[in-house]
Amino acid sequence: MKKIGILTSGGDAPGMNSVIHTVVHCAMTYGMEVMGIERGYSGLINDEMKLMSYKSVEDIMQRGGTVLKTARCEGFLTAEGRQAALKNLRLHGMDSLIICGGDGSFHGALELKKLGINVICIPCTIDNDMGYTDYAIGFDTAVGTVLDAVSKIQDTASSHDRTTIVEVMGRNCGQAIGIQKDTVISMDLQDAVEMPAICNLELIELADFLSK
Repeated sequence: MKKIGILTSGGDAPGMNSVIHTVVHCAMTYGMEVMGIERGYSGLINDEMKLMSYKSVEDIMQRGGTVLKTARCEGFLTAEGRQAALKNLRLHGMDSLIICGGDGSFHGALELKKLGINVICIPCTIDNDMGYTDYAIGFDTAVGTVLDAVSKIQDTASSHDRTTIVEVMGRNCGQAIGIQKDTVISMDLQDAVEMPAICNLELIELADFLSK
């Protein structure tokens, strides 16, 4: 019987559990076994794997995060770490791997491909910084969450006649959002990094800058 593996790596993103659910159901429909690899590449190196089933992915689609857990893995950056991962894949009879993650995760996938492992990469990142897809899984939910949070904070800013600074996560796509009364201003953090005058401002001065 054909056996494949699936792992989630890097920062967790909304929708990862839906991907896991879909992969398991599709694979089993076509008579394949699916090994869930826990904690990303770390689990691949340390042989933290479990056989997935319909039962194991029951009721996970509505949950955030990832049921397979995720972690950063410095060990996979070394040739020894990659060889350990390859050994465990072979040990469990897998020659194909589905990797859910972002830029760093896909760099790891490329290294496995060089070692002869078939890989399918599914972009799951709130950063939305993958050049070959318009929207990565998790991005839309993340934006919706930010909009909801900013809307609530704006009410408080307006009530107190205050300016509020919200830093939105997203790697190179991150934003600093200034909320002043009934106005919301967005500034690319990359631009801020290139402007020492802004970077050296105290928090209260930055708030004043964004509100102008």
